[in-house]
Amino acid sequence: MPVIAVINQKGGSSKSTTAVHLIAWLHRQGAQCLLIDADGQRTSSIWLESLGQNIESKVIQDPDALLDALPKLADEYQWIVIDGPANLSEATRAAILWADLAAVPCQPTGVDLASAGDTVRLIKQAQKIRGGLPQAALFLARAVKGTRLKGEASEVLGAIPETRLLSTIIHQRQIVADAFGQGATVFSMTGSPAGIAAREYAELFKEMMELLKDA
Repeated sequence: MPVIAVINQKGGSSKSTTAVHLIAWLHRQGAQCLLIDADGQRTSSIWLESLGQNIESKVIQDPDALLDALPKLADEYQWIVIDGPANLSEATRAAILWADLAAVPCQPTGVDLASAGDTVRLIKQAQKIRGGLPQAALFLARAVKGTRLKGEASEVLGAIPETRLLSTIIHQRQIVADAFGQGATVFSMTGSPAGIAAREYAELFKEMMELLKDA
């Protein structure tokens, strides 16, 4: 079954936020899914436990353990989402070696764009070994509306060869930042800001599904 690795070597890229919202969205579709938390901070597994939605998660940070576990787990679940570590470690490489899709969130800053480039290079190394997998999907996260930098970042990411820049942009919103502390996702929160954020995430994840379908 499909394995999606959410990876970026830079902390604060919205990696764990994306992973938790993706697994919550899949769960809402009725899918049997598992989140693997490979990040030393354990943000996603702690967050997921606070949701109280009986979404399964496992903390696997050792790269050898991750490589050993993924083949069996892929047979047991419809979807696996891996929240990769905030670095290009051996655990990141292990995740990429089993992922069908590597999703790379990127903030529209110079430092983040450079970090995304390093992450893509690692994905391309795996693609050479695996005959094209995983697919690479980049997307802007925590972007501020109406800024020139957002448009410039889209141009830079869109020019990276052999990758797909997803058209949906996740914008910076306080409701998203508050979700962890409230033990929630924007899908379960009320109010207009939550609804707008939920629609953005849903559109982003639908793009990912289409990319996997076209593979």
